[in-house]
Amino acid sequence: MQKAKIFVSRLLPDAAMDMLKASRHQIDVWPHSDVTIPRQTLLEKVKGVDGLLCLITEKVDKELLDVAGDKLKIVSTISVGYDHVCIAEMNKRGIILGNTPDVLTDATADLTMALLLATSRRLVEANNAARQGGWGTWSPMWMCGSGLRNSVIGVCGLGRIGHAVAKRLIPFGVKTILYSGRTKKENLEKDVGAVYTSMDDLLTKSDFVIACCALNESTKGMFNKDAFSKMKKSAIFINTSRGGVVNQEDLVEALKMKQIKAAGLDVTTPEPLPTDHPLFSLDNCVILPHIGSAEVQTRIGMAVLGVQNILAGLDGADMPARVL
Repeated sequence: MQKAKIFVSRLLPDAAMDMLKASRHQIDVWPHSDVTIPRQTLLEKVKGVDGLLCLITEKVDKELLDVAGDKLKIVSTISVGYDHVCIAEMNKRGIILGNTPDVLTDATADLTMALLLATSRRLVEANNAARQGGWGTWSPMWMCGSGLRNSVIGVCGLGRIGHAVAKRLIPFGVKTILYSGRTKKENLEKDVGAVYTSMDDLLTKSDFVIACCALNESTKGMFNKDAFSKMKKSAIFINTSRGGVVNQEDLVEALKMKQIKAAGLDVTTPEPLPTDHPLFSLDNCVILPHIGSAEVQTRIGMAVLGVQNILAGLDGADMPARVL
C-alpha cells in the first residue's frame, strides 16, 4: 500500500506513538500533550493529509474538511462521543470515522459513581469546611447528605456507560432504576432490573438523575428550566455525558432557587469553564474538569485504539471501532 500522510493533533502516550512510528506512513504530530493545537495551525497541518487522528478539542467541520482536501480518507477521534465531527459533511465526502468506545466505559462509570457520592454526601463542602475552620463540635445534622439506599435513580441513556453505572448502583441498595432513551433495551434492562419509562416520568420520580446520553440534536439542552421544574426539590443531577445536554443558565437558576438540591458535573460548556462562572460560586454544585476517562490504562487504551483505527482504515482493513 502507498505511504499515507497522517496528522496527529496531540502528542499521545508512548504505546500509541510507537505504533505510529512503526508504521510505514508519514507521521506529523503536534508536539504537545497538554496544549490544544490552535485552530489556524490545525488548518495548516491538515492540508493534503490522508488521515487525521484527533481529540474532542478539534472541531472537524466543513471548513476543516474543505481545507484538508480530497485526499482525506479517514478521521479517527480518541473519544466515544463525536459531536465535534460534522457527520453530514463526512458522509457527503465518504470519509471514514472511527472512535474509541468500550475501552473507557468502566473508568467513566467509576467516575460517575464518585461524582454521585461526592455530591450526594457533600464531600467537597465538608472538605472545604474542614480546611477553612468550619469544623466545630459534632452536630447531629451538620453536613448531612442524601443516601442511595432505597432511592429511585433515573439514568438518561442506558448505553454502554449508563448500563455500567446501573450495575454499580445495585450494591448500594437502590429501590428502583429508571431509564429513558430512544429505544427500550430489554437485555440491559433485565441485567440490572431497570424499568423503561418516559423522560417526564423519570424526572418526576427520581431522587437522582444521571445524564449518560450522547449529545445530538435531540438531546441538546434537554436539561433545561422545564426539566428542572419537573424534578423533586430534593433531587440531585449528575452529568458525565456532554456539557451541551444542559442549559447551564437554567441549571444555575435551579440550584440558586433550590429547585433541585444539588448537581455534579464532569462536563460543561465551554471547557474549561471560566473560573468566574456562576456555577463555581454555588456550594451545591461539584464541578470536575472532564476527567471521566482519566485513568492511566484507560487513556493509553483509548490512544492505542485511535491509532489502530486510523492505520486499519488507511490499509483498507476492518477497523476495531468504526462509526461511518
